[in-house]
Amino acid sequence: MTPQFLRVAVVLGLLSAIGPFAIDMYLPALPTIGADLNASTAAVQMSLLVFFLAMGLAQIVVGPISDMIGRKAPLYIGLVLFAIGGVGAALAPNIEWLIAFRVVQGLGASAGMVVPRAIVRDLHTGTEAARLMSLLMLVFSVSPILAPLTGSLVIEGFGWRAVFWVVTGAAVLAIVLLSTSLKETRPAAHRAESSVRSALSGYRFLLGDRNFVGLTFIGGFGIASFFVYLANSSFILIDHYGLSPSVYSVFFSINAVAFIGMSQLTGYLTERFGLRRVVRVAVVGYATMMVVLLAVFASGVDRLDVLAVLLFIGYGFLGLVIPTTSVLAMEEHGEIAGTASALMGTLHFATGAVAMAVAGLFFDGTPLPMVVGITTSAVIAFALAQVTLGRHRDVAMEAPAE
Repeated sequence: MTPQFLRVAVVLGLLSAIGPFAIDMYLPALPTIGADLNASTAAVQMSLLVFFLAMGLAQIVVGPISDMIGRKAPLYIGLVLFAIGGVGAALAPNIEWLIAFRVVQGLGASAGMVVPRAIVRDLHTGTEAARLMSLLMLVFSVSPILAPLTGSLVIEGFGWRAVFWVVTGAAVLAIVLLSTSLKETRPAAHRAESSVRSALSGYRFLLGDRNFVGLTFIGGFGIASFFVYLANSSFILIDHYGLSPSVYSVFFSINAVAFIGMSQLTGYLTERFGLRRVVRVAVVGYATMMVVLLAVFASGVDRLDVLAVLLFIGYGFLGLVIPTTSVLAMEEHGEIAGTASALMGTLHFATGAVAMAVAGLFFDGTPLPMVVGITTSAVIAFALAQVTLGRHRDVAMEAPAE
């Protein structure tokens, strides 16, 4: 693992983390924002939902653009948009303005989600791609560990608006890193082959590829289960269980530790057992833990320690699902990596947004609706894995560096 390999992983991870940082850092402030702007819980959750929708849907455009004009230009544009949205959110006089500027932020964050995956595919395939993706996930996962903790400190010291000034500063730092530490990975000759027509053709081809669609939705429903947790956890843990914003941040970070720790085993496990087998086992483990969690809470148990332990184990399995399904889905689509990454990201975030919205309809201040939403998503991911991966042999994938 060369210094160049590690440097690329760190830069791509930081670029990918910009969007999630803008989510995780303000989670402890959601109840406070509602009180300060005289907004309902549903309206405050809408500021989270529209960010997800904008970040997800914009990827469908950003991906093909990165195939046509290169990887770096869309990243620059996205980071500037993100910074504008951050300034607007920091100055928002009411919940409507906050929601509007969160849309702008989400549009900008989409580039950081879709382009780094395409860069990974530009540089590597197979096990090497899985190893780079797991390192990217390591840096990316700093967000759910540090962002809530940082957010709670910023909120307690300077108020919730300061959160958006901080994430705007992070966008400026990302622009500097992009300009100094990352080379263009999409050669001009390859860009000449890309166009709007080829992008539309690529989307049509990808949607007809059952393997790509199946793997994308396995990861999508895994992510959806986490989105349900994101949207509801601060209200449940702070209002229902009585945790302070700081303690909530620690609780939230513990689950991220499980996710990170297991994701770093991706390279070793896939080299030994093959990507498909790792996905299947991980999805089984995740669905099993979530079904147990639902059974316990449906029986009338309402204990924070039980919720913490089962989520910790479950999110460990999820840490294996996300990077492996992403690599597998894009493995055979190197020529349209940006388009494939865009469609994958859009489907991931659309699935997560729908799950978040549906779970929000049943929110009653208790953990049970959240647990039902998480478990339903995990079980659907399990079912899709049986259909998608059951037809294929478990073979370790070769990893020639391009």
